[in-house]
Amino acid sequence: MPAEATEVTLGPVMFNWQPEAWRDFYYRMADEAPVTTAYVGEVICSKRTPLFERYYADVAERLERGGKAVVFSTLSEVVHKPDRRSIESTCAAEGILCEANDASALSHLSGRPHHIGPFMNVYNEATLAFLARRGAENFCLPVELPDSAIAVLGRAAAEHRVTLEVQVFGRMPLALSARCYHARAHGRTRDSCQYVCEQDPDGMSLETLDRKPFLAINGIQTLSHDYLNLVGDLALLRDRGISRFRLSPHTCDMVEVAAVFRAALDGDIAPDEAIARLEAMKLLAPFSNGFLHRSPGWQWTRTGSA
Repeated sequence: MPAEATEVTLGPVMFNWQPEAWRDFYYRMADEAPVTTAYVGEVICSKRTPLFERYYADVAERLERGGKAVVFSTLSEVVHKPDRRSIESTCAAEGILCEANDASALSHLSGRPHHIGPFMNVYNEATLAFLARRGAENFCLPVELPDSAIAVLGRAAAEHRVTLEVQVFGRMPLALSARCYHARAHGRTRDSCQYVCEQDPDGMSLETLDRKPFLAINGIQTLSHDYLNLVGDLALLRDRGISRFRLSPHTCDMVEVAAVFRAALDGDIAPDEAIARLEAMKLLAPFSNGFLHRSPGWQWTRTGSA
């Protein structure tokens, strides 16, 4: 697959950042990062939406001015009426492309072009075909899929003329809950959380009883402690039919992360150098790529080496 057929994309910010920091992050990515598509919108908690939505128009305009396509992502879980209203509002907006992260969005998007996000659990070719017939153009696959399953879905995507996307960097989304553990850990409830999740801009570390890092918490979301890093697996993924490579935003230098993945996809740097540049960033947790290789998800195998 030629380099021109691949895209580095920027997923939505999963965490509760300060609104101005959230805005400025997208402004910088718009001006400096070699990404082709940026996803914008609150995916985890509808209570956060009012914090950021006043900047949506400015962020979208800045991204488009920087040559990026903009996709608006919906919430990943519906529990309360505000959740449903948030999804309806996102999908009803005119002139935008949406990414569905919950099945409740599909009734609003059926018959028009849209994306399917990683929370929709597209695990097999029948699901992909069903959604493609109803207007889905791009599928971001769940992070836990192994190489063999991705290969099957790659063939189905080619048949239905849709594109496949995978997350290749960042803490992995693992589970969602109706309750907010982040609030509970601070003696609060979801309704009276006082946005305590803003204290952990990359997620709150969760440890085992013997004090070993285990997971990360982000509001109602459970994430991996480790950072997914598939920069050494890009050739394998391209061979399986993946053409879009998603970076999940964190507080590290995401412009550098995007530059590394773009250079690796273009063949300008070898996998070893790409891994070394990411290791030099001294992230909060180790790398992992176990799921892709049919191993426990937290495991790390240095792949793609010369």
